[in-house]
Amino acid sequence: MQRQILPRAIATNTRLSNLKTNCAILTKKSPQLSIRQDKEVQMKTVSDNLNIPNLTVKRLVEILTAIYGNAISGGKELKNIPTPFLWGPPGVGKSEGIRQLASELESLTGKHIEVTDVRLLLYTPGDLLGIPVADSERKSAKWLKPKIFDMNPDGDTINILFLDELSSAPQSIQSAAYQLCLDRKVGEHSLPDNCIIIAAGNRTTDRSVSYKMPKALCNRMMHFNIISEFTAWKQWAIDNDIASNIIAFLAMDNSRLYITPDAEDLAYATPRSWAFVSSVLELNDGDFIRAHDSIAACIGNDMAFEFESFCKGAINMPDLDEIFKGVCADFPRGYDTVYALISALIKRIHAYRDTVSTEELDNICTYVKRFPKDFMMLFVSDLKTIHGIESKLKNCVSLNSWLESN
Repeated sequence: MQRQILPRAIATNTRLSNLKTNCAILTKKSPQLSIRQDKEVQMKTVSDNLNIPNLTVKRLVEILTAIYGNAISGGKELKNIPTPFLWGPPGVGKSEGIRQLASELESLTGKHIEVTDVRLLLYTPGDLLGIPVADSERKSAKWLKPKIFDMNPDGDTINILFLDELSSAPQSIQSAAYQLCLDRKVGEHSLPDNCIIIAAGNRTTDRSVSYKMPKALCNRMMHFNIISEFTAWKQWAIDNDIASNIIAFLAMDNSRLYITPDAEDLAYATPRSWAFVSSVLELNDGDFIRAHDSIAACIGNDMAFEFESFCKGAINMPDLDEIFKGVCADFPRGYDTVYALISALIKRIHAYRDTVSTEELDNICTYVKRFPKDFMMLFVSDLKTIHGIESKLKNCVSLNSWLESN
């Protein structure tokens, strides 16, 4: 995917033009024309290059939760399940997926889940094999147990051993890690029966250090190619309090979620680096101008400038409190502001989902109905993902009347 680099003058003119767009123009032009659709990042049945399924993090968690949840609940041996190997570029969310899996399994099985996250690039052979010490009685050497084997074998606990960056590790580390995946042991040390092993690594096409896996070993694992996809990421972002202007910015152009870096790029956009941007904004009280250099350090200069231009265009959003009260007469101008407003409304509703009233939801829907249909569809789609307001939405007259007519 080629990066779009906007010269400063062109980018500025583009943003100013958007700000000058009036309501009449806004309602005539479909927002779909200004969006690079999810089609560029949608799931396909198999990866073109690897001949394996392409999955979002959300779908991966669903699959592994079903596999391991059924095995644990049915009393089946975990050692009989092939080790999943998660392929994908840096920052796509593989590690986050493991944390989500642990949470889902804990809720599903009622067992305590302990995750051991092993970054193999930082390990030496001794960290996996142990350290030999003399045994004077037997006139031989014995190996001290490495820390990663110090797991809770209790029946009420499930251990997850996550071997990350496996494809980038030195050959000596890879050999020991592969033995762990296949035999659940290294040398004298074995993993407990209640341990799930999951491995991950970068592909050879990801412009990072990576080695090809031997074919014989490939055939003994389950392989998944992890991809970034905006719709699934957006739900995660809402649930994890990612800044609403980031969600809105990426909603305008889904391809910005992950940018394939040039060979010399140090900072570039990924799901992980956008989460960093959200943290940077929070630490700067939402002041994107003050945080500019820190944002650029996360996602690169070009993307940071585009994001800053978007934020400037969204400054003059209508007052959210007035929209909640049903007294807002202001109407957003320009697509930047509309996307930012919808994202801000969804985030506010999510934050106050336990206390927001049916009347307030009705006021919000009445207001958003004034937008072009595609924007209302986007708002309703996001609204339905917020758990805890389902009964209130059923009594929302404005929303239900719109749904009946559309």
